[in-house]
Amino acid sequence: MGFKELRQATSVEEFDYQLLVSHLSEYSNKRDAITRLMRDQKIIRIKKGLYIFGPDYRKGLVCKESLANQIYGPSYISLEYALAFYGMIPERVDQVTSVTTGRSRKFNTPLGSFSYRYLPIEKYTVGITWKQLDDYHGVMLATPEKAIFDYVYFSRGVSDKTSLEHYFYDDLRIDEAVLKELSLDRLIEIAKSFSSGRINRVLQFIQELHHA
Repeated sequence: MGFKELRQATSVEEFDYQLLVSHLSEYSNKRDAITRLMRDQKIIRIKKGLYIFGPDYRKGLVCKESLANQIYGPSYISLEYALAFYGMIPERVDQVTSVTTGRSRKFNTPLGSFSYRYLPIEKYTVGITWKQLDDYHGVMLATPEKAIFDYVYFSRGVSDKTSLEHYFYDDLRIDEAVLKELSLDRLIEIAKSFSSGRINRVLQFIQELHHA
């Protein structure tokens, strides 16, 4: 088997080293074969052990969200990228931002940057969901409520109602209606896991919007 069989057998654009070498049985030196495939732009290495097909050999779009989960883990997509994914902020976010229980890292790849922020395990686990993006890709992703709290947790200047209004409406450009759509029950559950005064102030702010 060779590259042609790999492309025919693979429905997605992303694949790991094990799948790659399993389709290179016709080559005695698999490392040299992989080097040639990369040189010829048939495959592109995202990081050690993780690849995508080159532009001329793709059947569809590369799923950056799926790659984000695979590049560094355990992790889930959150922060700016998740807020944009849910349509909560108007700006397009190119860098895929994630949260991890490992140390903070940033990976610069041929597809762009992938960043990971460290969050202690007790703050990490509550508010994550599995999102099926299409027939072949599912990803670990923050809920909208978790994405908001993660973003606030890593931000500064959130102290009172006035600063929160400026923070949400001017800096992030989140509509008040979007905040009112968030689940209070889910917000309360996630806020408990953070045990943070800053997070509690945001929770109170959103609760007041719901009851206004």
